[in-house]
Amino acid sequence: MVENIFQSYNLVQFEAARLYDGDKDCVGYVLLVFNLLRRQIAQLEDTKEATSGQSRRPDLKTGNVLMTKGIRTNAKKRVGAVPGVEIGDIFFFRMELCTIGLHAPSMAGIDYMSVRISQDEEPIAVSIVSSGGYEDDVDGDDGLIYTGQGKEMDQKLERGNLALEKSLHRGNDIRVIRGIKDVGNPTGKVYMYDGLYRIQESWLEKGKSGSNVFRYKLGRLPGQPEAYKTWKKIQQWKDGTITRFGIILPDLTSGCETLPVSLVNDVDNEKGPAYFTYSPNLKYSKPAPRDPFVGCACNGACLPGNENCDCIQKNGGYLPHIVNGVIVSQKSVIYECGPSCQCPPTCRNRVSQGGLRVRLEVFMTKDKGWGLRSWDPIRAGAFICVYAGEAVDDSKAQELAGENEEDHIFDGSRTYQPVEILPGDSNNAPNLPFPLVINARNAGNVARFINHSCSPNLFWQPVLRGNSKEFDLHIAFYAIRHIPPMTELTYCYGMVPPEKADCGKRKCSCGSPKCRGFFY
Repeated sequence: MVENIFQSYNLVQFEAARLYDGDKDCVGYVLLVFNLLRRQIAQLEDTKEATSGQSRRPDLKTGNVLMTKGIRTNAKKRVGAVPGVEIGDIFFFRMELCTIGLHAPSMAGIDYMSVRISQDEEPIAVSIVSSGGYEDDVDGDDGLIYTGQGKEMDQKLERGNLALEKSLHRGNDIRVIRGIKDVGNPTGKVYMYDGLYRIQESWLEKGKSGSNVFRYKLGRLPGQPEAYKTWKKIQQWKDGTITRFGIILPDLTSGCETLPVSLVNDVDNEKGPAYFTYSPNLKYSKPAPRDPFVGCACNGACLPGNENCDCIQKNGGYLPHIVNGVIVSQKSVIYECGPSCQCPPTCRNRVSQGGLRVRLEVFMTKDKGWGLRSWDPIRAGAFICVYAGEAVDDSKAQELAGENEEDHIFDGSRTYQPVEILPGDSNNAPNLPFPLVINARNAGNVARFINHSCSPNLFWQPVLRGNSKEFDLHIAFYAIRHIPPMTELTYCYGMVPPEKADCGKRKCSCGSPKCRGFFY
């Protein structure tokens, strides 16, 4: 099954140089393939798990396949930074760390390599994963006390412990990956790359279990961007122990959303965006020019593999989302259960109707006006929000366009490049049944603040809900890749036909290395 999925991708094989020494594009490509394949395997196994009750690990299967097939990068072990991996990057699976060369062991917390000293070789540590697996671990903003390997008996100065001791004397840099509780999955973790550290001292002491344990004090090298420190600061904002600097409103939505959305400006003195009515819904001023999609007649929740569920069958026989509302892949259209379906509001096939799932803030950018970002880490494929406002026809959109630099218009009639595309998989571009245009100038939700980027981290997905009264089409946004906290959320605004290429063109300030220099 896994082999069949993999073969369908027609993947690019890395040349030797990129396999052993990657860059940002290589790392991004490997992680994109990892997450697409993992989600597809999880979707297929969803049905088996529902019937057998067995728990499976699609992440391990995916990692093993990619490593075997050579879809990996930075395979050569090294001391110091890994090409293409930035401080603050996040991961949701240990196998992701393996495939990009950040931390090779899929289980062990210490990664090490041998170096030659005169005629002999000795181990040195190159990376550690600090995730609170040992009861004695202590962390701080710019340092941590790490417990050596070996839990149930006295630890020995061998393997990873010996490598850490040798690194203390050599003074080499060690990559530190912090394991953090995943707010979206109580049993899972988020792994954040926190930069380079050095071991400052070590000692042997009695642990809480009564066994002798090695302890290593590590200090973070100065001059590096904040990562774990930012995450801890966000937790304090949430707990109310400190106040977010520059906050204007604690909740821009006035309770309209499931989670508050802060309004923040720590750049200048502007007190907020132009007045608008916050509304989480899309309203049609007149009926859409299509027949309704009626939906399903399931009495309970729509379960994976249910051949009698009309919504599941319209989606090709599978639920379009796996656990936690993560979309499997971009589709021309997704069929969700809706008002006319008999399943409950908690049905897994109502992802876009459940409100916000991550804590967002509207913030003042340095050069693009107001933008949107998240306090929480976001995993690839996660649902962000829908685009709310008023559905208008194309002629009205042309009238609105250009009247205001911040026109807050979503234009589905433009041309959009499929963003999760792999070679041989080019048929999943959004395909709207009619040119849906949404005006969010006077009324809308957080989506009106999502800025354009030529290298976006979000994609939009048409969602058709089961509704016997009207054609119920919506636009939902999902994450293309993992998005660290406090990273601006962006999507591509699309391209206009050649005959309109000179109308409404604006200078782009997205800052991407692949920036076109303009957008519409």
